[in-house]
Amino acid sequence: MLPFHPPVRREKIEELIRRMQALGIKEEDLLERFVRSSGHGGQKLNKTSTCVYLKHIPTSVEVKCQKTRSQVMNRFLARRILVEKIEALRNGLESPEMKRIRKIRKQKLKRKKRARAKVESRGS
Repeated sequence: MLPFHPPVRREKIEELIRRMQALGIKEEDLLERFVRSSGHGGQKLNKTSTCVYLKHIPTSVEVKCQKTRSQVMNRFLARRILVEKIEALRNGLESPEMKRIRKIRKQKLKRKKRARAKVESRGS
């Protein structure tokens, strides 16, 4: 069982535990630190350390999560992101985030080509 109980359904916690066990990720292998978050939130954010930094020591995969203002929820989310990253490394798959970035780059490249062609056609 995880050392915390986030405001998440038990099924999601159990699924995360199964995924961690399948990949051989143990709580002892994780280096966990709490950092002050940045961004919106004002005085509350400036006083509490809700951002979670996780490092899986055997693989050197690092994750930083500050999606919510709750430290407990960020701990759960950080572990989930870490599992996804390690799965992507082991399976050689591209992460959803990398797919999104690649798609945006491709779109920008198309726009750039169109703009260049438009400028060249005016010059002729």
